[in-house]
Amino acid sequence: MSEMQFSHYERLGGEQGVRRLVDRFYDLMAQRSEAEGIRKMHPENLDGSRDKLFMFLSGWLGGPALYIEKYGHPRLRARHLPFAIGEAERDAWMRCMSQALDEIGEEQGVDTMLRDHLKQSLWNTADHMRNLQP
Repeated sequence: MSEMQFSHYERLGGEQGVRRLVDRFYDLMAQRSEAEGIRKMHPENLDGSRDKLFMFLSGWLGGPALYIEKYGHPRLRARHLPFAIGEAERDAWMRCMSQALDEIGEEQGVDTMLRDHLKQSLWNTADHMRNLQP
């Protein structure tokens, strides 16, 4: 089977790889000073947030549709409307996710083309979550 026939989920290491990506993302969000604003949008205990992002990304990356099975359609924009999200919040989220994706991608041997593609797709989604005017 060629690399092109594997889903992004599989290429990132399946369940374990996606879980590591999510955990690293939230660890970075808690550590990086520029992510303090987005960290404050989350509950103190991040277990539920970690689980929801893991379930969402599993399906989004071509693996099991865990989020949809449990919660239905993600309705990402509607779920994020209660939070003030502007360019700074989008950028902080992306810096944490990009670093996590690079670190996990390197561990899994994921080529930079796929990582760049995923970053662009995630940036598009993060940008769509903005609800504050620049």
